[in-house]
Order: sequence, then C-alpha cells, then structure tokens
Amino acid sequence: MSINMLHLRYAVEIADVGSINKASETLYVGQPNLSRAIKELESSLGFAIFDRSAKGMFPTPEGEAFLSSAREILKQMDDLETRYGRGAAVTQRFSISVPRASYISEAFARFSRTLSDVPAELFYKETNALRAIDNILNADFRLGIIRYAQEYDHYFQSMLEARGLVGELVTQFRYMLIMHRDSALAQREEIRRSDLRGLIEIAHADPYVPLLPFSEVRKSELTPDVNRRIYVYERAGQFDLLTSNHDTFMWVSPIPDQLLARFDLVQRPCADNDRVYQDVMIYRSSYHLTELDRQFIAQLNQVKGDYL
Repeated sequence: MSINMLHLRYAVEIADVGSINKASETLYVGQPNLSRAIKELESSLGFAIFDRSAKGMFPTPEGEAFLSSAREILKQMDDLETRYGRGAAVTQRFSISVPRASYISEAFARFSRTLSDVPAELFYKETNALRAIDNILNADFRLGIIRYAQEYDHYFQSMLEARGLVGELVTQFRYMLIMHRDSALAQREEIRRSDLRGLIEIAHADPYVPLLPFSEVRKSELTPDVNRRIYVYERAGQFDLLTSNHDTFMWVSPIPDQLLARFDLVQRPCADNDRVYQDVMIYRSSYHLTELDRQFIAQLNQVKGDYL
C-alpha cells in the first residue's frame, strides 16, 4: 500500500472543516479532484475514512484512528521541512530531565552561555526519577539525570537495563542542610538530627524507587521525629519558604554560594548523616552523544568540581 502525502493533508483538512466544499476553498483544490483523491485514499486503505451526509463529512471510527496518525506524520514532516528544508539553518537540539538540584541548574546556566550563534533549542525539565526515565522513553528527551540513595542502586540498574537505558555515575554525596541565616538552627556549632525536632521540614513531594511502594520510599526520605512537613514539587517554591519561614529546613545536594547569598540561606553538614546519594546520567543505549551534550557534561563536571 502506497499513501500519497498530499492526500493525507486533504483528509486532515476535510476532517477539520467538516466538508469537501470548505476544504476545497482552503486548499485551493477543485472539489471533484479533492473528492477523487479521498476516494483513492480510502480505496488504498480498505475502509471509509468519512461518513458522508447532507450535513457534511464526519470521520468513521476507523477514520478517527487513521486521522490521528496522519496528523502525527504531517507534524513530523513539517518539522523536518522547517529544520532541514533547502536554505534552512540546522537547529541543534539539547534536552534533559534532572532532579531539583542547584548545582545542575548552575551547570546548565554556564552551558547556555557557551552556545555559539548557530540556531539551537534547549529543553531543561526538573522532575523526579520516574518522569525523567519516561521523558527519554516516551517524550523525545535525549538525556536525564536521576537521583537515588546508594542503597537502591540495584533496583535502578536492573530497571535501566530492562528498558534499554545506560546509566553513568555523575557524582556521589551526602545531603547538606539548608536554612535561613537567621534560623536558630544556623547558630549551632554542630548540627545533629535531634536538633531538627520542632522544626518544619521542606521535602520533595514525589520521591521514586522502582518496585518499592511510594509510602515506603517517602518514609525513608524523611527525617525521623519531625512531625511538621511541607511537600513541594518545584525548587523556587522551596527557596521562597526557606526565606520567609525561619523555622524551616531542607536536605539538599550542595548549593552554589551565589544562590545561597541570593536567598539569605546557609548550608551546613549534619554530623550524624551518613546516607550516600548518587546522581546518574541516563540515555538510550543506542544514543550517541552530540556536541551540545558534551558541552553540557563539561560544564557539569566543572561545577561538580567546584561544589561537590
């Protein structure tokens, strides 16, 4: 079966406007020719795309499914034409999903300043490990960085291998505590977990570990003996809370000094915190890193050296 791409455009336009007459006007194609093209398309498919009536043309159930696929194909063709059509400058593309980590956002900011004047599109999304993986498998993201406690490494490595993904260690670290510089916690010479009682913990609202119940994962990520918490999905909201409520604290990967200064925050180690976390870069096993990918990784390694 051979499908004429022009006929696909005809079918989609008819579905959008609801009649041959209107489609004929918008496509600047004679009505007899348009009608003949749709009949040829239906003949090659072996089913009717439209139900015809005095009120217009409406997709059949089979036609709805076909038209949905046709729209996707036409969108891809338009994208190709825009990017690679004659005389068009090739647009470089970079896309990554990452944990809500300030050292990574600092690396991305530095990376953005290294771009040449060649057209480029950059996509940067902060999310949890589950969505970072899904973005590579189903949303056309090229790279991801996922974060998890070292004790869960076997769960993640097995899952990545099963899904055809590569995982490369970026760094390992222990969480630091951050709080407002006027917080009573910030005045202590040494901070222990017992000092966090009575304070409000700001926590990520969507931790994830494959094969483990959400309730178990969340419990393992929270501070024992703290009974007041605020769950937040995005980093800006977390910083706003830390700045405005001096009874709050948060566990984080090390944060660049200029960001701490911007929000009047301080970061301190916790003397009895020995849990190790790791950030792992992921991508499809069949994927080859681009020059933009390598530029970002270079900046990431630089910032990692500065702060971790």
